[in-house]
Parts: sequence; C-alpha cells; structure tokens
Amino acid sequence: MKAYEIQGAFGLDNLRVVDRPEPRPGPGQILLRVRACSLNFRDLLTIQGQYNPRQPLPLIPLSDGVGEVVEVGERVSRFKVGERVAGIFAQAWLGGEPNQERLRSTLGGPFDGMLAEYVLLDQQGAVRVPDHLSDEEAACLPCAGVTAWAALTKYRQLTPGQSVLLQGTGGVSIFALQFAKLLGATVIITSSSDDKLQRARQLGADHLINYHQQPDWEKPVRSLTDKLGVDHIVEVGGAGTFERSLKALRAGGFIAMIGVLTGRAAPLSVIPILMSSITVQGITVGSRDDFEALNRAVAAAGLRPVVDRVFSFAEVPEALKLLERGGHFGKIVIKLD
Repeated sequence: MKAYEIQGAFGLDNLRVVDRPEPRPGPGQILLRVRACSLNFRDLLTIQGQYNPRQPLPLIPLSDGVGEVVEVGERVSRFKVGERVAGIFAQAWLGGEPNQERLRSTLGGPFDGMLAEYVLLDQQGAVRVPDHLSDEEAACLPCAGVTAWAALTKYRQLTPGQSVLLQGTGGVSIFALQFAKLLGATVIITSSSDDKLQRARQLGADHLINYHQQPDWEKPVRSLTDKLGVDHIVEVGGAGTFERSLKALRAGGFIAMIGVLTGRAAPLSVIPILMSSITVQGITVGSRDDFEALNRAVAAAGLRPVVDRVFSFAEVPEALKLLERGGHFGKIVIKLD
C-alpha cells in the first residue's frame, strides 16, 4: 500500500510516499481503506518537528481520516465490513477526563496517522460517521470538529442568547461558528480578510471584525456587548492574542484555549484572570464520547462541515503549503482514490 512518511528528519522536504505491506487486523482490530483525510495545524507542526522534536521517525502523519471497514479481526463486535468510520484522535481516550496515558495514544504522532491507503485501528478507537456527509466532509470531524464541540459544550455549555468570540476562519473556528449558531448564540468573528468575513456572515456570523483594520479588536468586541464583554471565547491564536482576549471577555467569562497560531509564550499579567474570575480551560480535542455526541448533533441538524479545497493524494505537499500560508476557509481535505 502507499503511505506518506516523515523520513530521517523533520520538514516538508522529508515527507515521502513509500510502499508498506498492507496490514492485517488482529483480534479486536479493524482494517480501514482510507477514503479521505483532513489537515490540522498540529499536522504541520508535527511534520516540521515543532510539535514533538523527539518524535521517533519514520511516522505516517495526519490525525483525521475516514474510511470503509474492509476487514475485521477476531472478537470485533462494534463494526462490520462495509461500514464507514473515523478514527478518534486519542485512541485510548474513550470517555471521562484526559490523563497522560490517554493523551499519549494520539494518531499522527506518536501513533502512525491516517495518511495511508489502509489503516489498522482498534475497534474501540473508531466511531461511525453521519450518513448524510460525504467522505470529504466526514474526514473533517475527528480533530477540528470535536475540538470546537468540546470548546462550546464540554467544560462550560454555551447557551442560547450568550455571545461567543471566534478568532480567524480556520477549521476549528468555522466549526465553532456552525455549532454556536445551533446552540442559539450570538457570534462575533475576526479575520484579516473581508472576503472571509463575508463568507462567515453567510454561515450565520452576527458581527465581523477585520483585525488588520482594527488591531485593538477587543474594543469593538466590548462595544458590541454593551461594554460588558463576551461570555465565551474560542482562543486559537495563543500568546499573541490571549491578552486581548482577556480584555474582550466579561467578568466570570470562559476562554477555551486551543491553539498557538500567534505564538507559544508572551509576558502576561494574571491580574485580569484573578480580578474578573475568568476561567481558562485548555482543550485537547476530546474523547470518543465527545465525538459521538458531536455526531448526534451533526446528524440531527443536517450540518455539513465547510471544506475549502480538496487535494489528491499526490498533492499532499501543496495542501500543506496552503495550510502553512493560512489561505483556507474551513478545512483542507485530501481525497484518496
């Protein structure tokens, strides 16, 4: 079978197509013929060696993928041949809270990921995907979809009438926009592109802020909320945006800390967190239970993930370069023939 590997050293130039033996399922395992994968910023960092520089190589990258079950091992009861499933991000995190052992079981590092024609998974590490979705749409769910769902529902439920601030128009933020509207919230979204902001409006965004035109974007956020601040923020920027997020949040508000797009470290005063009783919650995707809850919501609402572009298996390097440039709206997908 064909697969991509990071070989010898990190870097996009060391991502190679290789031939590997087609795997066979053992007891409790299922064999997937992969139909589509989607890209996350974590995948790019992993390939570049910035996510875990001590990651053993070679490694098949990518955490997100969907495929058809083509063979099952002994004692498999969760799935049958012909069903369409996706792997869960952390293979050992079935429910409850994360712990070190569960978070060491993630696809696309340290475990081999989904960027291969065939993938073996433990039956416990997979879920069925909603029937109404295409393969390309379903491949967007495991990381970005579950992360956005957990950010809005797992640790503090976003409720109708509340407000949420979303940063940018990548996969997590666009999923969060769709879910926030399902939950009846008012959505404020930022971007450096007026075109992307207008696309976000078409998905239901209530207020748009171009942060190039308004670099102090926390000020219009507060003006839009009667100077109180938003109830909820999905923080994907990281160090470069966190201080402004604190200023944009109401007293007692909630920040779901997800990404590091603008950096990992910066000087920070903790006084606003203390004085305003702010909750900051790190989000590391979610469990199988979270994924199944997301799937129920997606199926009930008929929601469709936003796919920006679909690349072929041979075009993976070009897809990763588009991700690196930030030129996408929603998700970038790889379709396998």
